[in-house]
Amino acid sequence: MVRKAYIILADGHVFEGKAFGALGCVTGEMVFTTGMVGYLETLTDPSYYGQIIVQTFPLIGNYGVIPSDFESAGPHLQGYVVREYCDFPSNFRSQGTLDDFLKSNNVVGVYDVDTRAITKLIREAGVMNARILTFSGDSQTDQKVQEELEKALNEHTKDSYLKELASLDIPAAIPKVTGSAESISQSSEEVFKQSALYKAVPVTPEGQKVMDLEAAARKGKGKKVLLWDFGAKANIRRELQKRGLDVVTIKAQTTAEEIFAMKPDGIMLSNGPGDPSQNPDIIAQIKTVSDSGIPLFGICMGHQLLALARGAKTYKLKYGHRGGNQPVKELATGRVYISSQNHGYAVDNDTLPAGAQLGFVNANDGTCEGIIYTDIPAFSVQFHPEAASGPLDTNFLFDNFVELIQKNPSDKRK
Repeated sequence: MVRKAYIILADGHVFEGKAFGALGCVTGEMVFTTGMVGYLETLTDPSYYGQIIVQTFPLIGNYGVIPSDFESAGPHLQGYVVREYCDFPSNFRSQGTLDDFLKSNNVVGVYDVDTRAITKLIREAGVMNARILTFSGDSQTDQKVQEELEKALNEHTKDSYLKELASLDIPAAIPKVTGSAESISQSSEEVFKQSALYKAVPVTPEGQKVMDLEAAARKGKGKKVLLWDFGAKANIRRELQKRGLDVVTIKAQTTAEEIFAMKPDGIMLSNGPGDPSQNPDIIAQIKTVSDSGIPLFGICMGHQLLALARGAKTYKLKYGHRGGNQPVKELATGRVYISSQNHGYAVDNDTLPAGAQLGFVNANDGTCEGIIYTDIPAFSVQFHPEAASGPLDTNFLFDNFVELIQKNPSDKRK
């Protein structure tokens, strides 16, 4: 049976649609993502914690649910909004439908709404809080939903309702998602086997695939890297493993002292959700670690946290960068890459400290997409080089990290 659903934006706009997935009422920050494919990675990306996602591509779910494509054990978003979802997927790896997946993970979904109109509103006004209300067929529950909907529409109660909606805040998110991909971690042997099967192998800066996995892993053999998990996507770990590195995942709350005791050869600072500046304790630990001489590579949230630790500032973007089609320009070469991104905050270009220089910028708006540190062995990028977003991907940055580790051996650190 088709159930009605309503989306209430904090600016007063209301959209009527149909419910799919789980039924219920949820509140979150509404954002849009422009990827044509990759909805499974989006649904399971911990960086979407607390958000309601609008897919700009009109048809979602056409290749079903493929667990091996998950970026963590399950979804972290609040709600999912699509124009049309496919209930009869076609893919030889599919193990179910999007509707069933959302139901089993208690994610509220809405379809048959004008996602283009919602996206245009967010582009003009910026990201904003929103609430999804769905009717379940239970008379007592639906009565409460109807009363809340009337509050949002009634001219006498609308202002106070919207004010309350706009004031709701997502608490510090990193502690909620750290370690969420550990349960789907694989051994290096399994990673090598699968990467060869689907030719998801390392890529050189020239765009050539390194099909010999032994050659790809040779430089990293015997080196231990800590994956500092702020909500890490599973593929970051896999890309490190493909290069022969011994990867140990550590929680976000790990202290610098505990890290030093592990004697790592390098540290990967992962992606994660929320406002980076809301994590002063983590930033302080990163500052201590960054002064030690251990090679660092930051991605997305890790990029922002490292920048804050070194003295830069971050700010919230109007509507963020989310999708697998975001252009970034490498300043050293002038080359433009198509990247995958998912972030609502950026490092302020004008606040980079001495010893830090821009490595990449966004080709659309000039915002910071990468930093090269000259006073410590470290670099970072705002985009996701592990996400295979283009034929000439930025996958080679993982090889650059291995080379940085080789140039800064542990026995020569200060």
